[in-house]
Amino acid sequence: MTSGRDQKELTGVSLLGNKTKYPTDYAPEVLEAFINKHPSNDYFVKFNCPEFTSLCPMTGQPDFAAIYISYVPDQKLVESKSLKLYLFSFRNHG
Repeated sequence: MTSGRDQKELTGVSLLGNKTKYPTDYAPEVLEAFINKHPSNDYFVKFNCPEFTSLCPMTGQPDFAAIYISYVPDQKLVESKSLKLYLFSFRNHG
């Protein structure tokens, strides 16, 4: 496996390597996480989403934003493809 992780370490990660189904509405269930191989090391994980879109809950018009996420993982890390799909799920959500 090119990721350096075996199947046991990727338990709960189902989106990688599979055809992507894009959610049409808010979908928190798409978020996945995997075990941190180095929980005793402090390091930053950064994720940038410069083109976030959602619907304004008041007007129904599109809203645009840039989202920057930085965190120091503990026991698990958020899988980035699932995070992208989660953020995409706001596209039609007010």
